[in-house]
Amino acid sequence: MEISPAPVWLITNGATGSDVQARGVAEALGARHELFHVTPKAPWRWLAPWGPVAPGEVGDGARFSPPWPKLLISVGRQAAPYARAIRTVSDGHVFTVALQDPKTGPKAFDFIWAPEHDPVRGPNVLKTLTSPHRLNAARLAEEGARAEADLAALPRPFVLLMVGGPNGVYRFDEAELDRLLTLTDKAAGGGTVLATASRRTPPAFTERLRRWASARTARLYDGSGPNPYAGWVAAADSIIVTADSVNMAGEAASTGKPVHVFHPPGAEGSKFDRYHQALAATGATRPFEGRLDAWTYAPVDATTYIADALRRRLAERGVVLNAE
Repeated sequence: MEISPAPVWLITNGATGSDVQARGVAEALGARHELFHVTPKAPWRWLAPWGPVAPGEVGDGARFSPPWPKLLISVGRQAAPYARAIRTVSDGHVFTVALQDPKTGPKAFDFIWAPEHDPVRGPNVLKTLTSPHRLNAARLAEEGARAEADLAALPRPFVLLMVGGPNGVYRFDEAELDRLLTLTDKAAGGGTVLATASRRTPPAFTERLRRWASARTARLYDGSGPNPYAGWVAAADSIIVTADSVNMAGEAASTGKPVHVFHPPGAEGSKFDRYHQALAATGATRPFEGRLDAWTYAPVDATTYIADALRRRLAERGVVLNAE
């Protein structure tokens, strides 16, 4: 069995969500890793994911050059040509992984992870309901301890309220936000609400949340300053999440804590609707109707599942990754 001294290479387009998925899997593997962002210029970006990379990008003396890693994880269409080129130049030495359907067909990679609803199929394709994330046990323990100390003077239960925003499916307007906050007031009772806004939360929503939080026992993270998100997830007794964000719901479901999903109107029959029906069927979530229920379920953790599958595939090649 060969222990690889090289770090795992992570190649993404630089989007926050892409970095989270790549780093989440690498951290779940316990492997040293190095993150690269690629922003190909025209015409190379037009040719992705099927075309080549620009001359001088991969090979001796290039940005991506030997010594090659044993494992490369790419995320997104623009990163796919780099993974394909490195696989070719290294004569198959590098085990290449695509997180999300690379749109190249399954044979272009050694391993592909994709969400269940994606059409890609193949013997090397692994699908899960939820997506990979960075809320691993070690991080939750470390940041949860800090959050517990910071929140020690506030009354329990701690209710984590995760607010997204409108998208092309849900009719999530300010009236719906007010309905959510009214239901949250009813449910939280004498506890503390820990509210977080996402990158998609409109400024008007954030301002409404700010006014609401200032008038009661609550904290709000609005995107400024150190992000308490992981610590709040760890400290929370119950979680409320808006249905517009499948990633937030999936991360919440990885905790084993009760996850209450607020459903604005408009998603009937959509992929969001199908996703939430499937997530509810695992026992992780229930609709939020102004009451916080307590129940248990087996955590729905795609990250660990993906990492375990990769370990098995690498072991078949006689490779063990170097730990962090």
